[in-house]
Amino acid sequence: MAATKKKQQKTKTSKRPYIIGFWTLFGIGFLAVVLIFLMAGWGAFGKMPNFEELENPETNLATEIFSSDGETLGKYYSENRTPIKYEDLPDHLVEALVATEDERFYKHAGIDAKGTIRAAVYLGTRGGASTITQQLSKLLFTEQVSNNPFARILQKVKEWIIATRLERQYTKEEIITMYFNKYDFVYQAVGIRSASKIYFGKEAKNLNIEESAVLVAMLKNAALYNPVRRPELVKQRRNQVFVQMYKNGYLSEQEKDSLQKLPLNLDFSPEGHDEGMATYFRVYLQGFMKDWIEKNPKPDDTEYSLYRDGLKIYTSIDSKMQQYAETAVERHISHLQKEFDRQNEKNRTAPFRDLNQEQINNIVKSAMRRSVRWREMKEQGKSEETILASFDKETKMRVFSWDGIKDTIMTPKDSIFYYKGFLQAGLMSMTPQTGEVKAWVGGTNFKHFKYDHVKQGKRQVGSTFKPFVYATAIDQLKLSPCDIMPKNRFTIEAGKYGNAKDWSPSNANGKYEGMISLKNALAQSVNTVTARLIDRTGPGPVIDLIKKLGVDTENFSEGPAIALGTEDMSLFEMVSAYSTFVNEGVYVKPVIVNRIEDKNGTVLYQHVPETRDVLNKEAAYVTVNILEGVTQYGSGVRLRGTYAKDFAHYKRGVTGYPYDFKNPIAGKTGTTQNQSDGWFMGMVPNLVTGVWVGAEDRAVHFPSLTYGQGATMALPIWGMYMKDLYADEELDVSKGNFPKPDNLSIQVDCEEYNEENQSETDSIPDELDF
Repeated sequence: MAATKKKQQKTKTSKRPYIIGFWTLFGIGFLAVVLIFLMAGWGAFGKMPNFEELENPETNLATEIFSSDGETLGKYYSENRTPIKYEDLPDHLVEALVATEDERFYKHAGIDAKGTIRAAVYLGTRGGASTITQQLSKLLFTEQVSNNPFARILQKVKEWIIATRLERQYTKEEIITMYFNKYDFVYQAVGIRSASKIYFGKEAKNLNIEESAVLVAMLKNAALYNPVRRPELVKQRRNQVFVQMYKNGYLSEQEKDSLQKLPLNLDFSPEGHDEGMATYFRVYLQGFMKDWIEKNPKPDDTEYSLYRDGLKIYTSIDSKMQQYAETAVERHISHLQKEFDRQNEKNRTAPFRDLNQEQINNIVKSAMRRSVRWREMKEQGKSEETILASFDKETKMRVFSWDGIKDTIMTPKDSIFYYKGFLQAGLMSMTPQTGEVKAWVGGTNFKHFKYDHVKQGKRQVGSTFKPFVYATAIDQLKLSPCDIMPKNRFTIEAGKYGNAKDWSPSNANGKYEGMISLKNALAQSVNTVTARLIDRTGPGPVIDLIKKLGVDTENFSEGPAIALGTEDMSLFEMVSAYSTFVNEGVYVKPVIVNRIEDKNGTVLYQHVPETRDVLNKEAAYVTVNILEGVTQYGSGVRLRGTYAKDFAHYKRGVTGYPYDFKNPIAGKTGTTQNQSDGWFMGMVPNLVTGVWVGAEDRAVHFPSLTYGQGATMALPIWGMYMKDLYADEELDVSKGNFPKPDNLSIQVDCEEYNEENQSETDSIPDELDF
């Protein structure tokens, strides 16, 4: 007995060092862990966020561009992130997140102890331990590290510390909101709001449950679970999200089973700077904002960042009108291009006309020097000889076509000829009373044709200049639309207005006999009558008028030939100038931005209208009245659906006919020399719209007036656009009469035309402006 007791005592004594050693090691380990956490919290293993940073975590917020009807037109960003508020997150989106990523989110304080132990015991095979708060801390404050185990452990420690601080600093709802705002869903979709727009074409608040599940499925690894590239894999992951929602009581089994059978139904719409709506407008707006930022610093005298400060720009553009405008341009130009290509099939210098080989070579060489290829090779130190040789080597490339992007093999030089052959277009629409620009289409495809034909481009305006001559004459001489003038040849002798030689313009139809009213003369674009008018007013007053109408006249000739549109003007200038006629003689400077706010909603800029009186109400109204004649019995009569003498011409060159408008419309077509430019300016009481059609180079054009006149090239775009506007009653585009001044002293109701004049109105003349 004593021996046994002695043996047990000896065994206890022999085990004691091991017990002491175990608890010593445990204590050292525990203290080491505590010390590691303390040191990490003190920043010994890398910078940790302070209180201020937790209050205001740095995020690159995209500047958002809004239409006047509240739609997002686009963004400027270094990261395409647009913040969202918790109340705009659908309940099922939040439920899917919690069920899938962190079941005990509402029960823990940043660290899920149960999940951590499970992950440690099963080495992560039964799920990870990272909470939503930890994931947010990683997104906000920690950087990606190597696969080094020690570095990864330290990063985890930092994530845990930051997570606990976040939980103390923010509510659960704020943590979820920050997480959704920060996560990168690839394709430049940073944050749930951008992701919703890009993958499903809608705001996050409008997501349905299956769409929410797709986006939550991507949170595991957005690059891997990419619904565009791996739809089946994402569908499997999405269905697992439904399983998790069922397990956590957010879905019934029946709901889960039915939802799992649904397809993905993506509406993928990338939001790169080359894609989306109003691309040309957004580039012009970018320049506007750059100028505004330079002149308007922050309160601390630093500059706003267009790409990181989350500004909100509220523009004048109406999203519906913009879409209708882009659709009209695309429909007509894609159709007209087929006829243009057909007429170039036997053109040995296609797509150019009227040029010799040397002139063509100069155009192509100039295009080479402006190309990205030339610039990049020049930066690499390549010789000019080597660069030029590279343009003759066949290479694989993807090129634009109206049937979609095509893969082909051609030389870079051939691609220049290919792209030179495309017709381009510009459209701008403006409310004359307020100056608000409602639609802006600068070209046919921004990704492939960057040049803006609304503001950047200036082209000869042809007969669309004539109303400025008429308006000057009416203002000075009180002329009436009913006044009769001879059509015979008219010459302004050399030297009278500084012209070097006699100037005697021709009429399009070659007819010079008889008399014609001013209203008919403008409707039929009779050049000799316009020449008589500018002789009576002088070119100077006409130039003074258009300068007051916002046109840059610095490089204008002061000779009488300007009456027929020899000078270059932008579509932007033309629309704002024509708007003055409709606005009773008051010029309103075009508006593109109504206000600018910072990310907190503080108003930084509010537009103040700029106006000036240019014409008296009477002269402005009479000018509009004369312009109504163009659509009553001039080259714009096809808008009425009453003209189809050449069916083949209409079938191959005109889109959307008949338009069949019955309401008052004032307008003017214009065609420049050699059919290089086709114009149509159309006006109703509360909307003025201008359209230009041509090619990048003036030597690329139709061979004849049949297809090359403004009434065929540009007017159909206006017709289709306005048909869509009138069909959308919410837009409230006027069909009424133009406002008439009280006590009008100039006669505008011309009831009696002589038989000769009336017979001439029954035919539609071609246009000739030189």
